[in-house]
Formats: sequence, structure tokens, C-alpha cells
Amino acid sequence: MTTPSQTEADFLAAYDPRAFDSPLSPVDVVIFTLHQQQLKVLLVRRHNFPHKDRWAFPGGFVDQHHDATLEAAALCKLTEKTGVTTPYLEQWGAVGNATRDPRGWSITVLYFALIPFAEPPADSDARWFTLDDALTLNLAFDHSELLPKVVERLRSKVLYTVMPAHLIASPFTLSELQRAYECVLGRELEKKAFRRRLETAGVLEATGNSTREGAGRPAAFYRLRPECASFNFNRQLGHPG
Repeated sequence: MTTPSQTEADFLAAYDPRAFDSPLSPVDVVIFTLHQQQLKVLLVRRHNFPHKDRWAFPGGFVDQHHDATLEAAALCKLTEKTGVTTPYLEQWGAVGNATRDPRGWSITVLYFALIPFAEPPADSDARWFTLDDALTLNLAFDHSELLPKVVERLRSKVLYTVMPAHLIASPFTLSELQRAYECVLGRELEKKAFRRRLETAGVLEATGNSTREGAGRPAAFYRLRPECASFNFNRQLGHPG
């Protein structure tokens, strides 16, 4: 209770955050890649209770003394649990209730990350699963409920962004980028319309190098322009005009 003579500085100096119950505050990251023409998810096996030995999203509790932001906490936990880093990280949203974690009331801030394929370090507890396999697993906490929702967000954003470029190694050919889009969306795209879309937007830059794809003419290598990493197209894929 404040007094008439108390200043805000006095109040804050005497304030004890432990005087109130606080929910558990983790961050979790859903990590996607493309490998062997399949969308894959990186999961970690839990070695402690609760849900010991079950697979889960990489994550952990926010460190109030070291994590300056939620994004910093997510990046830290991603590297700590899997040994990988990401060029693309986006917040999906937050979920909180009294039942998602048996230890108590919990609020998680959920991110999704996109990376070109790389095997996790041999000494990590991380493993790539095809999306189809991951969706059948009994994941820890509420991760089985959250995974389809994150996939839905990913696929909806692919329709009007360059997100698939973050799932493959750079530089890449236009055919490789188109296949990345098709793997995420689960359907084929019309080649001429796809390339016209990229050319009109100017989101790619040629590297000046090329490779030979099959028996055809050499295919040029491209990379995403740095300023276009979060570019949004005016229309969704497949939209007329």
C-alpha cells in the first residue's frame, strides 16, 4: 500500500515480485527445414520430468538475468538445446492455461524458425522428423496440439512471402526455390507464373554463377536480397492477376 509521501522510486525499491504467484514462463521454438523434398521438424528428447523421454519443441524458461528480450531467450534456447542457429525467427503467439504443464500455470511464447538442412551435433538430443511423422507423435506438454497450428501459419504465409528461401541453402536456382514452395504447400506451381512473380517483385539477385540441371541449359544461381528477407507480395500465389 502506498503512502502520500512515497515516491515511485521508493515503491519500486521496496517491491517484492515474489509476493505474488507467477506463472511458469518458457519460450518454445518450432524449427522447420527441407530435406529430401520433405518438410521436417526438429524435436528434442526430454531427459527430465515432467514428460521424461517424450519428444518436444526446443525451449526452456526465460532467464530474467540474461535474456534481454523474448526473442533473445528463444534464440538462446534454440542453440542450447539443438546446437543450431537460424536466419529466420518469427513469433507465432502465446498460449497459457493451468493444464498445459503439470508443474503449474504456464504461459509459453511460441516461435517458429526456418533453417537450411543441417544435421544437429552428434552430442545433442535433437532429431529431425518428417512433418507427417511428427504429427503422429505424443509430444510433451501441449506441443501435439500446437504443431498443426504452427504449420497452418507457415503454409498461409508462404502464399504471400519469400519464406521458403530461408529453408534452403543459398545460393539456389529458381527450380530449387520453386520446389521449396511446392514442398511446403504440398502442391505444384505453374513455372512461368512463379518466375514472373519473383522477377516483378525483384526480391532475388543473381550471383553471376550457374549450374547445369539435367540435360538443359545452365541454371543461374540466385540469393535473396538482404532487404527482402521479410518481403510480402501484393497477391497470394494462385491469385488471378
